[in-house]
Amino acid sequence: MIALIVLGTVMDIVHKKNVKYFFDNAKKAKKNATKSLSAGERIKVLSKTVVSDIATTSELGAGKRRLAHVMGMYGTILFWVATVAMVFMYTSPNSTTPNIWPILWHGGAILTVLGGCWFWFFLRVDVYSEAQPWYRIIKADLFVLALIATSLFGLIWSYLQNLDLGNRWDDKVFLVFYIVANLILFGGVYWSKFAHMFYKPGAAIQKNLAEADGSRDNLPPEADGPEQFGLGIKREEPKHY
Repeated sequence: MIALIVLGTVMDIVHKKNVKYFFDNAKKAKKNATKSLSAGERIKVLSKTVVSDIATTSELGAGKRRLAHVMGMYGTILFWVATVAMVFMYTSPNSTTPNIWPILWHGGAILTVLGGCWFWFFLRVDVYSEAQPWYRIIKADLFVLALIATSLFGLIWSYLQNLDLGNRWDDKVFLVFYIVANLILFGGVYWSKFAHMFYKPGAAIQKNLAEADGSRDNLPPEADGPEQFGLGIKREEPKHY
């Protein structure tokens, strides 16, 4: 799965030229910088970016969209970490897996399903703001759907195993679904938004460094005047993107 991620991300980088854009933009910003940042200032900006923009997705604001993303993100991290721990750390037939790992595995899967479904059914821009039906699927939806399917099929598989049905087919079917969903998730990096998880932190770091050194990504400085929008903006929640 790691090999599939690397392969898909490299193909995405070659096709979209994302890394070339970031490097070219960084060079351009360096020429327009109004101050030179010290090592301490850079570390401070990087730390703030990791804690705020990346760890808590603060750019989404304090609302439902941010909460759904945080649930899905940390649920997936717990799910993957617990999976790796249980698969690779307790391989001996005589070893006993500590209870904390199955708890984290199930808790992460539940968070991923809840956060992913909340986003899919109620918070997607094309559904929430553009009146598209929730069941409309495009290529960009491959990541979130495969993520939800992986956790959901894993939970069902776990539940059926817990029922101790013997040699019945039930749990085996959902084990196959679970494996297929994982293959789609990790094998579909090139066609989905999976690689977006790697680009977004880099873009956030570059943006914050540009604000700190005054280059501002070649944008004009913020106006000094007060924000005056009139009463119209208060009539409804802004959601028309």
